[in-house]
Amino acid sequence: MSTRIMIVGAGPVGMVCALALGQKGFEVTVVEREGGPVMDQRAASIHPTTLEMLGALGVAETMIGKGLVAPKYQYHDRVTGEIVAEFDLSTMGDEFRYPFVLQYEQYKFTNDVSTCYADQFGIAVRFSTEVTSVVQHADRVELTLVSNGEETRHVVDYLIGADGGRSLVRKSQDIAFEGFTYDERFVKIATRFDFGAHRQDYAYRNYFSDPNEWCNLFKVRGEDGLGLWRAIFPTRIGETEDDALSHAGIQERLQKFFPKTGDYEIAYSAVYAVNQRVAETFRKGRVLLAGDSAHVNNPIGGMGMNGGIHDAINLCSKLVQVIQGADDSLLDLYSRQRRKAAVDFVQAQTIQNKRLLEEQDLTVRNAHLHALHEAAADPERARAFMRRASLADSLKAAASVT
Repeated sequence: MSTRIMIVGAGPVGMVCALALGQKGFEVTVVEREGGPVMDQRAASIHPTTLEMLGALGVAETMIGKGLVAPKYQYHDRVTGEIVAEFDLSTMGDEFRYPFVLQYEQYKFTNDVSTCYADQFGIAVRFSTEVTSVVQHADRVELTLVSNGEETRHVVDYLIGADGGRSLVRKSQDIAFEGFTYDERFVKIATRFDFGAHRQDYAYRNYFSDPNEWCNLFKVRGEDGLGLWRAIFPTRIGETEDDALSHAGIQERLQKFFPKTGDYEIAYSAVYAVNQRVAETFRKGRVLLAGDSAHVNNPIGGMGMNGGIHDAINLCSKLVQVIQGADDSLLDLYSRQRRKAAVDFVQAQTIQNKRLLEEQDLTVRNAHLHALHEAAADPERARAFMRRASLADSLKAAASVT
C-alpha cells in the first residue's frame, strides 16, 4: 500500500512540498479552501538560495523567464535623499548559482506548479476544499473535508500544514504560536507609475529609512507583464483602515515620498496586520508544519516565503527517508533545524530590518546608516551582509543542528 500524504494549503510552500514529494513518486493530495491560486500581493522576492532549491526541482528557469531579475538592492535615507548603501548580488557568482533576487509574485508561482507540473507528477490539487477537522492517531491522521457543501472523510499517513498564519492544522494539534503582533499595520500600494524611468538610480528593490514613516519600494511584472511598483508603509497612530485606503490617503503617502505632478494611477491597495511568531514545534507525530503555519514575520527583507520554501525542501527530504525506512526521529530533526533558522535568522533579521528603517533616535539612526554604508563599501563585509540577507547563513546554521 502506498504512503498517502495530504498537504493543506496551495501557496508556494505547499506546492513546493507537493512537487518535491511528487517527483519521488509519492501519492500527494493538496487541498486549498480558495477557488484557485489567490492573487495575494504580499510575497514576490525569491532569494538566490531559494532559486537554487527550485533549480534542483527543475522549475527555476521557467520562473526566471517570467519574472524580473534583480541583482541589486538599495538602502536610502529619505531625510537626506541619499542612497546610503547598494548591494550587488552579481558579485556573488562564485557562491550562488543564481546571483540575484527574482521578483516573481507568489500567486504566479502557485499557478505554475498547479497547472504545469501537477499532472506530470500525479499531484492531485483540490481547490474549493476546506479542512474542518483533524484527528491524529498513532498510525494515521483522519481529516474531514468540505467541498461544494459536501462533507467527506479521509485517512492519510502524514499531514503537512502549509495553511498560513491562522493554520487550522497547527491549532488542531494545540501547538502554541509564540511571539507578538505589531501595533501598527502595513499599507501596500501598487502603482503603474514607472519609478525606474524617472529615477534611473533606483534598483528594483529599495528600502527607505525615515524616523517618521519608512517605505519599501519594489518592482514586479504584474498581471499583464507591463510592470508595477509596490510601496509598503506603516500605518500612523490612530489611522483607520478607511483613511489609509482612501484616495486622499494613498495619494498623500506616495506624494510625500515621491512627489510628482498629478495623481498616481493605483492598481491595488491593502492594509494588513503583521506578526512575528514561531510555532513551539514544527512536528507533532504525523502532523508537520511548514511556512506561515510554522512562522510569520514582517515582510522587510522578503524572508517569509523563502524561509517557508526552505522548510519545504528540508522537510520533504527527511520525510522521504522516513517513508523509505529511516527512523522517524528525522522529523524531529527537521523541526529543530528549521525552528532555529526561523528564530535565529528570519525573526531576528526581519525585526532588525524594521528597526533600522524606523529608528527615531538621531544618534542611533546615524550610527546604523553609517555602519550600513561602511559594510556596502567593503567587499568582504558586503558579501557577509548578502549571505545573511539571502538566508545562506541560516541554512548553514540549521544544517549544523543535530
